[in-house]
Amino acid sequence: MVLEEDMRRIYLDHAATTPVRDDVLEAMLPHFTQNGYNPSSVHAEGRAARATLDLARERVAAVLGCKPKEIVFCGSGSEADNLALFGIARARRADGRHIVTTQIEHHAVLHALDALADEGFEVTVLPVDANGRLEPERFAQALRPDTVLAAIMYANNEIGTVQPLADLARLAHARSTTLFTDAVQAPGQLSIGVDALGVDALAISAHKFYGPKGVGVLYVREGTPLEPVVHGGGQEYGRRSGTENVAGAVGLATALEWAEADRAAFAGRVGGLRDRLQAGLEARIEEIVVNGKGVARLPNNLSVSFAGLDAEPLLHRLDLEGIAASAGSACAAGSLEPSHVIAALGLPERVWRGTVRFSLGRSTTADEIDRVLALLPLVVGEQRELASTSV
Repeated sequence: MVLEEDMRRIYLDHAATTPVRDDVLEAMLPHFTQNGYNPSSVHAEGRAARATLDLARERVAAVLGCKPKEIVFCGSGSEADNLALFGIARARRADGRHIVTTQIEHHAVLHALDALADEGFEVTVLPVDANGRLEPERFAQALRPDTVLAAIMYANNEIGTVQPLADLARLAHARSTTLFTDAVQAPGQLSIGVDALGVDALAISAHKFYGPKGVGVLYVREGTPLEPVVHGGGQEYGRRSGTENVAGAVGLATALEWAEADRAAFAGRVGGLRDRLQAGLEARIEEIVVNGKGVARLPNNLSVSFAGLDAEPLLHRLDLEGIAASAGSACAAGSLEPSHVIAALGLPERVWRGTVRFSLGRSTTADEIDRVLALLPLVVGEQRELASTSV
C-alpha cells in the first residue's frame, strides 16, 4: 500500500524526541574539543569553561524569567524530576509528609513518588476528567495542613492536555504547599515564564526542543528548600554534584532561546497542521475519539483512539508505510494494556486499545499531512478488516 510517488519517511513522534538543530550542534562543538575543560578547575582553561557555563545559565534564566542561581543543570528531565521530588519532600519532611499528584504524570514522577511512599510519605493521586484535565476544585480539596509538595504536569506527553498551573499554584501557596511541575513538553509550544505560572520548581529537557540528549534543567525558586540527591563535589551551588556538562548546557541554552523565539510561529503553523490532520481523520474514518479535544492541548499533539483496533499492529503497519508515530498503550507480556494516561480517561477497552499519538514538529509539512490522510484511512480499514476476521 506504499504510495509510490513519494517514499520519504514521515516522522510524527516529536514528543518522544527531536533532532538537534544545526545551529545548536554548531554552538556545542567547540566545548567538546578546544574548549572542553573542567569548569571547576582554577587554571585559565577551567575559568573559561566556568564563564561559558555561567553564561549558559544566564541565558536559560532569561528565558524562564528567573535568577541564574535558580537554575540547576541536570543529566535529563527524569533526573530533574527526581531531584525536585526527593529534594523538596525530604527538605520539608519536618513540615509534613503528604504529597499530591495526578494519575497522568510521567513515570519519572510517579515512580519517584512510589519511592517516597516507601520512605513514609503519603501520596494522594488525583483523577482527571475525560479530557485529562485536573479540576482546581478537586486539587484544593486534596490539600491538607501537612501537604508539603504537589507535583502537577504542565502539559501531558501522551495526550497534550495543558493544566491550569497558575490557578493550581495560587491554591497550593494558600496552603503553604510547594508546587513542582514537569514542563518537559512545554518549551517552544507554551509560555514557560515561571512567575506567570507561579510554580516553585520546574523541569525541562533539551532533547524535547531540538537540543541534545543527556541534559536538562531544574528551576528552583529562591527560598524553596531542596536537599541534594547526588553527593560529591558540590557543583551547581551544592544542589547537584558532578562535573558539569558544559557542551550540553550550551546546547540546551541555545535550543531554548530558539524555541522561545520561534514559539508563536511554531504554535500557529504546527497547530494548524495538527488541526488539518485531526479534521481530515474525523471526516475520513468512523469511530474515532480525539483525546483531550475539549480542553487546551499542546499545538503539536494529536492523540486518536481508533475503535476496534490494537495500536501495536497499526503502528507496525504505518512504520512499513514510512510513518513514524507512537502508541498510547504499552505491550506487556503479549497483551495490550492501556497506558496509565489513557486508562485515566475512562475509555472503554474497544476504544483505548487503538490509541495512537501523532506529534508534529518543525520539519512537518502540509504535504506530509496530506500523505498521512491519504494513507491512514486505508490502513485503518485494512486493520479493522483483519481484526474482524480474526475474531
